[in-house]
Amino acid sequence: METRKNSDFSIFILRIASGGMMLLAHGWGKLVAFKQIAAQFPDPLGVGSTASLGLVVFAEVICAALVAVGLFTRMAAVPLIITMGVAAFHIHAADPWQKKELSILYLACYIVVFFAGSGKYSLQNFLKISSSSRITFINWLSK
Repeated sequence: METRKNSDFSIFILRIASGGMMLLAHGWGKLVAFKQIAAQFPDPLGVGSTASLGLVVFAEVICAALVAVGLFTRMAAVPLIITMGVAAFHIHAADPWQKKELSILYLACYIVVFFAGSGKYSLQNFLKISSSSRITFINWLSK
């Protein structure tokens, strides 16, 4: 029982730290300077610089916030995992280790969050949103 409590608290700390820092240190700056940086933003997926920046802002702002509060955590971790993987292994592939270290660290955090889920200390647990109700909600959204 004590181990589960420690695990839930550890996941809470990891979610708050990785989601909050991503949002505040990386996503927010891109969001507020969107127009200024859109034209020169890297386009690793071939969808255009503005669309690439939009996807990154979605991951680093919306998904990071969802991870931090623990709502739809596993789904929110997926775009963050993809974003950090592309940043580490494509955008910074030729860069020295110090340049890619942070994106690899975030990648590891979001992989752990994906497998661990939101834990007991989360908005999802507080609101009593179960897996079946998430599926119902997603089905409702797609109608």
